[in-house]
This record gives sequence, C-alpha cells and structure tokens, in this order.
Amino acid sequence: MTGIEILLLVLVLVGVLIAATLVRALTPFIVNAIAGLLVLFLGHAVFGLSIAITPVVLLIVALGGILGAIAVIVLAVLGIAFVP
Repeated sequence: MTGIEILLLVLVLVGVLIAATLVRALTPFIVNAIAGLLVLFLGHAVFGLSIAITPVVLLIVALGGILGAIAVIVLAVLGIAFVP
C-alpha cells in the first residue's frame, strides 16, 4: 500500500468512529422524539385533539419526550398555546 491509501484508510476509520459516537449520543433524543410524537398522534387519533404542529412543538416534544407531549397537550386543551 502506498502512503495515500493508508492515509485514506485512516481517515475513513476516523469518520466511522465519529459517526458511531454521534449515533450513540443522539439515540436518547431520537427515542424521546418518537415517543412524544406517538403520544401527540394518539391524542389526535383517539381523543380528537387539535394541536398546531409547529417547529416549537416539535422541539418541545423532541427534547421533552412524553412529558413534553403531555405539556403541549395540556396547554392546547386549556387554550394557552399551540391552538390551531
């Protein structure tokens, strides 16, 4: 192998290790986001709640998970925020 091939191999290995670390770090946020969005969807499908889905709502649900979704639902039901 030449020096360039070895350098490329090392760079690819470093890239894979960085990607694996990022995925490992972001997994809890992804799980929170999916669980929170599932709660919002079930609230709409089962109870007929109308909640305005905005980037702010998605951020709250992604960071807060189920508790964030419940907070959004409560605020929407009370008419304080996120009302379409």
